[in-house]
Amino acid sequence: MAILNLTPDSFYQNSRAKSIDDALSKVEHFVNAGAKFIDLGAYSSRPGAAEVSEEEELERMVPAIKAINQSFPEVLLSVDTFRAKVAEESIHAGAHLINDIAAGNLDERMFETVTKLQVPYIMMHMKGTPQNMQDSPTYENVTKEVFSYFSEKIKTLQNLGVKDIILDPGFGFAKTLDHNYQLLKEMELLNFFELPLLVGFSRKSMITKALGIKTEDALNGTTVLNTTALLKGANILRVHDVKEAVECVELVNRISSLVH
Repeated sequence: MAILNLTPDSFYQNSRAKSIDDALSKVEHFVNAGAKFIDLGAYSSRPGAAEVSEEEELERMVPAIKAINQSFPEVLLSVDTFRAKVAEESIHAGAHLINDIAAGNLDERMFETVTKLQVPYIMMHMKGTPQNMQDSPTYENVTKEVFSYFSEKIKTLQNLGVKDIILDPGFGFAKTLDHNYQLLKEMELLNFFELPLLVGFSRKSMITKALGIKTEDALNGTTVLNTTALLKGANILRVHDVKEAVECVELVNRISSLVH
């Protein structure tokens, strides 16, 4: 899953599209590199990011979806939003999946909307909001809390009749450095739910802070964490660097195919 930000302030500059033409050019690059999904974000969820109105989010999102759909009809478009209205209008505009960092917690209409639309729903674990999530995240046991959180959310969604659910443990969201690495170390516990797992480590501070490097230099660290996650059961890698992630998947699949 390639990350395409329709925002001026996403944490990694190279992921930002400045115009529709720029977005199409980036999508072409991603598709040629082997991306299966494009994840479109019109509201930056980096820690401390500025608030964006619903209208502005839609103004950024909908024209991009229509343009990408027209030029690349084979690509699955995921809309990265926690707002039910943005999710609904994006699906009507031609997007295929909803990627909700808040798992319904920031918009009480989200679960009802997903039920009505019957499209795949990626739900992530996060505490609080993008503005305050990193203030002082605390857990008795981060993996148990993430497990419990998903257990309740899955039950609610399944009772509503939602069938296609994808889980994202939320690396870098309301978690300290140690929380992130503990969660990755124990991530295979989430295979219990028998649902696809999506992970997003790409160039995040859990790499840059641990290694004392800049975002621009975090590709190698991203690959290490992606490989670890794949070996623990991850199904989708959400990344800025598609070619390297595709190579990672191919090599891990080669190992897995030989294991009996």
